[in-house]
Amino acid sequence: MTKPRIGIIPGDPGGIGPELIAKLLNQPETAEKADILLIGDAHLFALGQEQAGADFEMRTCNPLDGDWTEGDGIAHYPRETIAPDAITHAEVSLANGTSALENLNTALQLAQDGIIDAITFGPFNKAALIEAGLGHEDELHYMAEFLGVEGYISELNTLDGIWTSRVSSHIALSEVPDYVNEERITKAVHLIDNVLKRSGLSRPRLSVAALNPHAGDNGNFGTEEIDVIQPTVDKLRKGQVNVDGPWPSDTVFLKAKAGDVDGIITMYHDQGQIALKLMGFDRGVTVQGGIPFPVTTPAHGTAFDISGTGKADVKAMQAAFSIACNMVSNWQAH
Repeated sequence: MTKPRIGIIPGDPGGIGPELIAKLLNQPETAEKADILLIGDAHLFALGQEQAGADFEMRTCNPLDGDWTEGDGIAHYPRETIAPDAITHAEVSLANGTSALENLNTALQLAQDGIIDAITFGPFNKAALIEAGLGHEDELHYMAEFLGVEGYISELNTLDGIWTSRVSSHIALSEVPDYVNEERITKAVHLIDNVLKRSGLSRPRLSVAALNPHAGDNGNFGTEEIDVIQPTVDKLRKGQVNVDGPWPSDTVFLKAKAGDVDGIITMYHDQGQIALKLMGFDRGVTVQGGIPFPVTTPAHGTAFDISGTGKADVKAMQAAFSIACNMVSNWQAH
């Protein structure tokens, strides 16, 4: 089996992305897992090495000209998206957002053209992306439009083998009940089921979280569980999906932590994020679900409070890279 070809982009230049990439690539085992193509300004990767106290060789190449995997050292596709003196550390800026967006566009096009198999990116700052013209509430919806994806999309989060998908995501909490319907629950379940199967699980064990406290307490605290969620779960089970629920959201993650569940379908953003981040903020990964190739990133964000200090913890970046490699390898095998 051939090595996965992973494209890596810095993310927001003012965040910890460049430092994380340098720390990732400074580990010999990283290059053993995949053929790596760095995409972005050479000075950003040099900056990361300086911040991390790391040192690795980059080999300049143009992946559009042929097989970029041939040769020694880490392949680098040089871009010019931001001048060194235009970088603002630990601040939201148009220049930083424009750089991040331009490098994302390049990586998406390379993946769409089959030149790379997956993308791992340093953390983005959503405010900077929006200032730069993102045009969506998050990068996932931007990616979907760029690639022409029309199916169901949702961020998936994973930590230590526990995965989550969402029925709703970056919306106001007051709007969540409108999203809790059979169609969206069904699509959220099928999305995580398919991704986990492509990650190597033959029959993922899935649980659906309730919307209301105590799963509605038989209708005393809301009827969404009775009217919508339970009937949808029953229909999915009849369709041979290995799913149960709805479970109270304050206990369903205990099932996952005990190893009884592989994936949890949550009703809204923080329902899953709080649990996963408490279990391991420094190791969580976001996977862009519904995109036709793996796209992964650390779940912790740009960490402006420690940007440029060399203190960034690389564990989530390692996990994001490893998950991308694993997903590609499993897709190739099947």
